[in-house]
Amino acid sequence: MNKRLSFTLCILTLLCATAFAQKKQLSIQDLATWRSVEDNRISNDGNWVVYSLKGEEGDGVLELWHATDGSTWSYERGEDGRFTENNSHLVFLIKPHEDSIMAMKRRKVKKDDLPADTVGILNLQNMKLEKIAHVRSFSVPEKWSGWVFCQMEAGKELETIDSSAVALPDSLKVAAGEEQKEKKQKPKKEGRKTGTRLLMIDLANGEQTPVPFVKEYSLAEEAKSLLIHTTGTPDSTWLEGVYRYDCEAKQSQALFTARGEYKWLSMDKGGNQAAWLVNLDSTETRVPSFGLCYWNTSFEQAEIIADSSSAFLPRGWNISEFARPVFSGDHSKLFFGMAPPPILQDTSLLDEEIVNVEVWSYTDGLLHTHQKTRLEREKQRSYEVVYIPQEGIFVPLADSTMPEITFGPERNGHVAIGYTEEPYQQLISWEGAARRDVWLVHLLSGERRPLATGLRGRPRISPAAKYAYWYSEPDSAWFAHSVDANTTVKITDNSNVPFYDELNDVPDYPNPYGIASWSANDEYLLIYDRFDIWRIDPTGEEAPVNLTNGRNKQLRYRYVKLDPEEQWVENGQRLLLHIFDEKTKESGYGYLVLGAGKPIQLMKEPFYYSSRPQKARDADRVLFTKENFQTFPDLRYSDLSFRNQRRISHANPQQADFSWGTAELYEWTSLNGETLQGILIKPEGFDPSKKYPMLVNFYERSSNRLHRHARPYLHRSSINYSYYASRGYVIFNPDVPYREGYPGESCLNAVVPGVTSLIDKGFIDKNRIGVQGHSWGGYQVAYLITKTDIFRCAESGAPVVNMFSAYGGIRWQTGLSRMFQYEHTQSRIGGTIWEYPLRYLENSPLFFLDKVNTPVLIMHNDNDGHVPWYQGIEFFVAMRRLGKPAWMLNYNNEPHWPLKLQNRKDFQTRMSQFFDYYLKDAPKPLWMERGIPAIEKGIRQGLEPVGHGK
Repeated sequence: MNKRLSFTLCILTLLCATAFAQKKQLSIQDLATWRSVEDNRISNDGNWVVYSLKGEEGDGVLELWHATDGSTWSYERGEDGRFTENNSHLVFLIKPHEDSIMAMKRRKVKKDDLPADTVGILNLQNMKLEKIAHVRSFSVPEKWSGWVFCQMEAGKELETIDSSAVALPDSLKVAAGEEQKEKKQKPKKEGRKTGTRLLMIDLANGEQTPVPFVKEYSLAEEAKSLLIHTTGTPDSTWLEGVYRYDCEAKQSQALFTARGEYKWLSMDKGGNQAAWLVNLDSTETRVPSFGLCYWNTSFEQAEIIADSSSAFLPRGWNISEFARPVFSGDHSKLFFGMAPPPILQDTSLLDEEIVNVEVWSYTDGLLHTHQKTRLEREKQRSYEVVYIPQEGIFVPLADSTMPEITFGPERNGHVAIGYTEEPYQQLISWEGAARRDVWLVHLLSGERRPLATGLRGRPRISPAAKYAYWYSEPDSAWFAHSVDANTTVKITDNSNVPFYDELNDVPDYPNPYGIASWSANDEYLLIYDRFDIWRIDPTGEEAPVNLTNGRNKQLRYRYVKLDPEEQWVENGQRLLLHIFDEKTKESGYGYLVLGAGKPIQLMKEPFYYSSRPQKARDADRVLFTKENFQTFPDLRYSDLSFRNQRRISHANPQQADFSWGTAELYEWTSLNGETLQGILIKPEGFDPSKKYPMLVNFYERSSNRLHRHARPYLHRSSINYSYYASRGYVIFNPDVPYREGYPGESCLNAVVPGVTSLIDKGFIDKNRIGVQGHSWGGYQVAYLITKTDIFRCAESGAPVVNMFSAYGGIRWQTGLSRMFQYEHTQSRIGGTIWEYPLRYLENSPLFFLDKVNTPVLIMHNDNDGHVPWYQGIEFFVAMRRLGKPAWMLNYNNEPHWPLKLQNRKDFQTRMSQFFDYYLKDAPKPLWMERGIPAIEKGIRQGLEPVGHGK
């Protein structure tokens, strides 16, 4: 090598090293401001894409992209962009400045006086923006165009920007001056009898039609019409009631006018029928008497067709005020609810005379705590009734013996599924899943046909209503019931391949992989196994046919449903497939022409491609994402070949300024001799000759997420991989397979040999390894540190440390007993404490904490609805009693993890300080030295290093 070349190489090496050295490390504040892509939508013609960029702190921005030349328009503080059906306009919200809101809150400005949202209406032909201020919400019809509807804030004057006064049609004429005068003299208050202004905007000419005091409105899905409930004006220009507004004719029609309480406005798709609930009783009765109002185009006005006196109701029952009337998609049926009289308190009793005692009985179907979480639902329980307008008949479908009904797609079929869980409710406490007695219900007669008893499965109705079908968990098989033949057939027997979860490692029945679709006229059912799509004959006469053949190559194929309203697929249809390679973790897309050969792979790369691309309704254009550890999942645009991908968003260009990292698949052998996989994150500029600190983080199996991007953000329960890699850590996420009865030992057998194999590679500092996990991961961390000293420090979030006390505990968010978790699901003991007391003992870290030599940071919140927070207390007080280094973070009134931004930021800060102190010799923060006394809580945080300040 000549001297000049050698000198040049030295200079280049120096420049590269300098460039790397100049890169920044991510900070906690960076996590708060890093942006995500939200509310992305593609226009129906495929020419426009809108999305919002927003960090957890700071104002967001809405961006609009045009496919013709890639032009982008930005609108500060915009979000929730929606295109009109004809692609002519974009409508979006404009939020107030976040800093301004915070400053006003500091000045104790009342909530009602804080700035409200503004709606922006952008004309996509001339890019002219109109703004409507003081908006509470807005609607854009999805299947018809030309109109936007804005519900205004209460008590605010009508404000528009770049719009002039318009004349109102005679049918909606309201003296604006009169209304304003009335508002100044006697402002209406929000409540049962008032509403706010609805502004209807005709986009063709900019005409704005206000309707005063609107409580509720409902758009027809496919027709240019809507229902409006107004509480009326004092001058009687508008009477209280329900009106239908025809947007094409610009005329209103009073369907029902009377003073009363109105709820649940509903129209059929074509706008030809309407229904709602009304209570005309002006007395303050404790049980309001609602009636069902119905209208169709042959009626001059709506009629109350059902009320508490209707013959189809059981004695004493009422029309339920909590069930929204719903029309079937084919307009032939109207569904609503009925309800028994509520149980009422004796109002003559004084407070000091009322006994408030909970009586728990072993005969209760549901545990009392479970009942309490369902209390409001039970108070509002409704039982389905169907009205057949053409016949004028009412058919009660559900009652207390069969309270639940599930319908086929759009409720179009003539049958439904009815079921009850009541005989098996106690089993939920220890099985964790509901069993059901199931019936097939004929909607035109109410006739019930028994379908299954004690079923562990959820039957559904096929699109053409020819079959009821379900997966039976105990059988690990799919079944189909012919509605006409009244026969039930087991349609998968797992003789070719298993149609159940092959990797199931909990002591319970395995779950299915699901279904892709039905074919037209219910001819076939397309069912997934682990890798492939199979064509299954619901009669059981034809043998199953593998349509994709991905198993040999370990390629997983899944159907991508591009039309959200599609109910079935047809022969000759080109089905887009999402492809995932279980060996390499690569993904991509392909397609299958149904009934014509095998799948065609369009592309597959070492990235993760989104499994649910959005397709433009009227064009072969799709919106999707592509990501890996280094590549943020920005939006991309393509035709269905995916050959000409165009990156649309650039959410975080600042990433180039930060030290990042790389992700790779790592394999090792467990103590059981099994080859395992995991994810290994190496910091940027990784040098195998150096020694790095390492953090181990895991849950169950995560290696399939190798190519997922770790966006910097304030995680509620886990370390952020990008943050720690940026700061020079290696991160290891090992897969953990489990053996029934020995979850702790299973974790030890998988994780520790993975760690030691990395130490053997020579680039991990064996004295600077930390471990972190939350919930189930927190339990495993607690167990590991009782068995090994390989970790210098540990963070354990919301852990179970005493399986005996946890077994008898309550999951307070649902009120469920925790027994099922140990007997059948994640905790994997496989039986009760009376059957396997030694398993509960051996897997409980609490009883072995005297063996711990690892400092531990515990995070467990006092409103945890998943893991009782006394588990964290047992952990902490035991460590304290044993004189071992331990700290506990309890974010008051937070659930299983901190949700509030300030608490997540604090948690990530303290966890970072904890790891940096033990693994990087960073200064010790004051809170680790002396804690935070109760008198200082919320005042002094102790985040400063020991010896700095007071």
